[in-house]
Amino acid sequence: MLGCAVMAIGLSGAVVLDRIAVIAGTHVIKASDIDRDIRLTDFLNRAPLSFTAGVKRESAERLITQQIIRDEIVSGGYRRPPEAEAVELEAQLRRDRFGGSEQRLVEGLQRYGLTSAELRDRLLWQITVLQFIDERFRGGVVVTDDDPKIRAKLEGERINQAFDEWLDQARKSEKVEFKQGAFE
Repeated sequence: MLGCAVMAIGLSGAVVLDRIAVIAGTHVIKASDIDRDIRLTDFLNRAPLSFTAGVKRESAERLITQQIIRDEIVSGGYRRPPEAEAVELEAQLRRDRFGGSEQRLVEGLQRYGLTSAELRDRLLWQITVLQFIDERFRGGVVVTDDDPKIRAKLEGERINQAFDEWLDQARKSEKVEFKQGAFE
């Protein structure tokens, strides 16, 4: 009895560290996941931070799509690119947007409440998605035009179309529950 009372006293001061915003299939998307996604997206797009309900909802939709892709990568045995590719992309970003200055990059990240590790993880994920789309959908695309530029453009369009169709189908079969109040 005394143990229960001590536990109850300890729990009464509990603080909510995070909250569930969305349940997609068997996966949970937390409010902090949405917050981080918005910060990374706005940083990479050079956009001012915005946390409106609509922006949060768009972020949640992106994260649902990302989870569907992650599941397919795992179940399909697709390989992940080496982290060195993300390091290289980060170096390019540092050169192109921050004059090669690590300090300016870090300051830019801090303005958005981000770390270098979070940026590198996002860059690696972007490379992973592009590689997955290429590996998964390129084989089903046939383009016969002789002009290499036209062939590449048509091939890219058809790959994107095949990916979009696959994703639409996958989204339809995914049970998604948006938690009330998560986007306020």
